[in-house]
Amino acid sequence: MDLTLLYRGPLASCDYDCPYCPFAKRRDSTEQLRDDRAALERFAGWVSEQTDDRLAVLFTPWGEGLVRSWYRKALVDLSRLPQVRRVAIQTNLSCRTDWLADADPDTLALWCTYHPGQTPYDRFRGKCRDLAAREVRFSVGIVGFPEHLEHARRLRAELPAHVYLWVNAAEGRIYTHAEAAEWSELDPLFAYSRHPHRSAGLPCRTGESVVSVDGDGTVRRCHFVPDELGNLYDGTYRQALRPRACPLAVCDCHIGYVHLESLPLYDVFAGGVLERIPARPAGR
Repeated sequence: MDLTLLYRGPLASCDYDCPYCPFAKRRDSTEQLRDDRAALERFAGWVSEQTDDRLAVLFTPWGEGLVRSWYRKALVDLSRLPQVRRVAIQTNLSCRTDWLADADPDTLALWCTYHPGQTPYDRFRGKCRDLAAREVRFSVGIVGFPEHLEHARRLRAELPAHVYLWVNAAEGRIYTHAEAAEWSELDPLFAYSRHPHRSAGLPCRTGESVVSVDGDGTVRRCHFVPDELGNLYDGTYRQALRPRACPLAVCDCHIGYVHLESLPLYDVFAGGVLERIPARPAGR
């Protein structure tokens, strides 16, 4: 079986405090961090045992995972498993990067977001330069607020040409055609993020070849549909995997709508769906 797993454990603490972040943050207690570590180690152990399947894993934590040693270890360990074709994580890139030397660069990838106001530009740019020098697969993105435009332009000018700079439409923001054109100059794929996608009744790969997993092993079709398909650890989810239409009116998050069969994004991001890297440099 080829299966993509979107894992989100209980971790909810972050070293940033972005005012536009849609996730509710908390200060995790020692006990909460211990629980998150145990949940992640259980999940990584399960992946290591699935020698008959071909797996891809994207970590989408509520908080920042890479400042925690157990996320870095999980990425390194999973990257070296023959049954894992890709392991990636969404990150603000505030962590150190020397641990990447132990990972398999053909398997591991990073989905990085730059948050102006939370970290100095030169520090973030330096981390990107280090990733490029290590030949790590990564994309870089930014939220499309007007005050971020010049930061994004500077990033695009200074990032290596092969590194995709994506722009997420700010939640609830309506972009004029002129504003959308400015962002599209930086990210030719911005049109996919600009408007929510009507999805009701349309076929989606989630629930068939893509599933969401939480810290208890509960399996759902995606992060945005609460219906449970079973549990990862007792195997009950497998009998529930089948083609499904989306039950929601719209899908407005990339990690959701990228799996809609009505959109061409599996071709656009062929080989880089999880880390948001197009098959060809965007716009070419």
